[in-house]
Amino acid sequence: MRTTGLLILATAMALAGCTAAPKQSALTTPPPPPPQVTTTPTPLDFPQRPRAVPLDKVDPCAVLTQDQRLSLSLDNPPSAYVEPSFGGARACTIRSTTSGNVARIALVLVSGADVWLSENAQVEYAVSSIEGFAAITVRTPDLSDVCNVEVDVADGQFLDVMFRDGGNSTAVQQDHLCLGAQRVAEAAMASLLQKR
Repeated sequence: MRTTGLLILATAMALAGCTAAPKQSALTTPPPPPPQVTTTPTPLDFPQRPRAVPLDKVDPCAVLTQDQRLSLSLDNPPSAYVEPSFGGARACTIRSTTSGNVARIALVLVSGADVWLSENAQVEYAVSSIEGFAAITVRTPDLSDVCNVEVDVADGQFLDVMFRDGGNSTAVQQDHLCLGAQRVAEAAMASLLQKR
């Protein structure tokens, strides 16, 4: 009897090994791997410039006229310098004794304004237009006392306008600084277009 039981058990095991596995249904089939996600940003197509406004031979302290500076409350004399963070861009800074804010105009000749749209820039930005030229308002995280407007003026060149709190006793809100940068950029573009 023992041999018969062992024989039945061995036969059952052999038959179990020969049976097909149950078919997988949609519920038991593992899902396919997710599609590959690319993290490379697609370049933003700027609107076509009305014309190129090269900055090669422009004096950054002469971009704004005296009347424009006064209307923007930038009443201190302009001061020229070289901005190393923009590849040695010629720059000009102008302070307001009325508001305590400071404007800077830099003429960047080493890259286009689209550099601010790269993941590497690590900034928050909004694209608009000034005089038909693409303008990027740039806010740098953790820097709430400054705002920049970058205007795409020519291939591989942009006008950088920075507006910052010059050390006021009460901090100026960044929205106000961005509005100031926008106003200075508008005046600068009007001046550049009139002179060319």
